[in-house]
Amino acid sequence: MNDGNTYDDHVVGEPHDVPAPEADEGADDRYDPSYLGGSRKKEKKRRGFSGCLAVIVALAVVVGGAYFAGTKGFHYLKDHLSHADDYSGPGHGKVLFEVKQGDSTTAIGRNLKNDQVVASVDAFLSAAHGSKDIQVGFYQLKKKMAADDAFKILNDPKNIIKDTVTIPEGLRVADTVAILADRTKYSTADFDAALKNTAALGLPSFANGNPEGYLFPSTYPFGPKEKPIDMLKDMVVRWKQAAADDDLVAGAQQVGKTPAEVMTIASLIQAEGRGSDMSKVSRVIYNRLDGPGTKQGTFGKLQIDATVNYALNRKGVVAVTTEETQNTDSPYNTYLHAGLPPGPINSPGDAAIKAALNPAEGPWYYYVTVNLATGETKFGVTYQDFLGLKAEYRQYCTTSDRC
Repeated sequence: MNDGNTYDDHVVGEPHDVPAPEADEGADDRYDPSYLGGSRKKEKKRRGFSGCLAVIVALAVVVGGAYFAGTKGFHYLKDHLSHADDYSGPGHGKVLFEVKQGDSTTAIGRNLKNDQVVASVDAFLSAAHGSKDIQVGFYQLKKKMAADDAFKILNDPKNIIKDTVTIPEGLRVADTVAILADRTKYSTADFDAALKNTAALGLPSFANGNPEGYLFPSTYPFGPKEKPIDMLKDMVVRWKQAAADDDLVAGAQQVGKTPAEVMTIASLIQAEGRGSDMSKVSRVIYNRLDGPGTKQGTFGKLQIDATVNYALNRKGVVAVTTEETQNTDSPYNTYLHAGLPPGPINSPGDAAIKAALNPAEGPWYYYVTVNLATGETKFGVTYQDFLGLKAEYRQYCTTSDRC
C-alpha cells in the first residue's frame, strides 16, 4: 500500500575526502592511515544506524499498509480461508430468511450464518458451487441446517413464500378488500384504513383520491412482510403498467376524452361483460355520448343497469326495475342523468381498457343479450331495432330457466 511517502536511498553522512598533510611535516607523520581508517569506522556506525532506521520506517509502512488492507479484507479472509464448519443435522425451529435484491452468494452465506442457519460461509459457498440462480424473496429455513440442505431450498423458486391472491376483473373496491382480507392475515378494517392513505397508494391525480377503478385485477404474489398499504400499492402500480402499455393518456386524447373518462367508460364496458363484443359495446357508449341530433332517442343517456346497481350498492348482474331507474337519486343513475357517471364503478381489466380506447366502427345505439347461455348479443341502431331485440330475448326466456 502506498501511503504517499518516498524514501531517498542515498546514505546521509557519507565521509568527505580528507586533505593530505602539509609538505613540511615529517614523513612518518605525514599521513597516518589510522586517521582515515578511524574516520570510516565512525561513519560506518552512523551508516549502520541510518540504514536500520530506514528499514524500520519502511517496515512500519508495510505493516501499516497491511493493517489497513487487512481491515478491509478481514471478512473476506474470515469467510474464505477459515475452516468450513458445517452442521450435520436437518436443523430445528423456523427461520424466515430473506434474499434481497443485489445479494451476492457470499452475502447470502454471511446472512445465513448470522441467522444461525449454517455454520460457516465457506460451507455454504461450497454447497452453492458458484450458483447465481437464487431468486429474491422469502424462504422458510431452520436453525443449524447442513449447508447443502439450505442451498437446495434457496435454489428452488418454488420455495419462495408467497400469498398468491387473484383479483378478478370488474370488482368494486369493497369486493377486492373482502378477497384480500380472506386470503391474507389482515382484516377488512386494516385494508380500509390503508385505503384512506391515498398519497401512499400512488393514485393518478385524475382519480381525485378515489381508488375505485385503479386496483388492477390480476394475480399477486404478496410476500409475508407486505402490509395492506403495500398490497394495495402493488395493485395501483400494476394499473400504471397497464395504462402505460395501452398508452392511456395519448389514447384518451385521440378519442376526445380525458384519461379519467376513459377509465369510467372501461368500467362500464367491463360491467356489461360482453366478451368479444366489448369494442362494439364501447361504440354504443360513444355514440350515446357524442352522437348527432337526438342520438337515436337516447338523448345522451347511457341507460346502463350496472350504474343503478352501483348507486344502490347492489352486487352482481341484476335487472333494475322501472321504479329504480326513475327514483334512484344518484349521479350514478345513467337513466336519469345524461353523460358519464362521476367515476368508474369497478376495476376494469386490460381488455376493457383497450376497448374503451378503440371503439369499433358502427352506428349502434342499442344492444341486447338474446341468449344468456351463450352470451350472444345483438346490436341495433334505432329504438325499433331495440324493441325487436327485446322481443327475441323474451322468446328465448319462454324456453330457458336462465331468465
